[in-house]
Amino acid sequence: MTIAATIEQKLLTAFSPFYLDVINESHMHNVAPGSESHFKVVIVAQAFAEQRLIKRHRAVNAILADELANHIHAL
Repeated sequence: MTIAATIEQKLLTAFSPFYLDVINESHMHNVAPGSESHFKVVIVAQAFAEQRLIKRHRAVNAILADELANHIHAL
């Protein structure tokens, strides 16, 4: 399973979002072709209603803690 697919599956399971887009932006950085190191995530979920941005970021980062620590450089 690719890192992008792992990110998508974890976020779908954790937040049941209305909308989720996991975008591999690695090609925009100085990395080897085909790398999975830099991602952008756009997520819309009821779980984030009335939460401040920092709390939303922390919730996503908590779900993706292993990926952030071991597999990806930037989210």
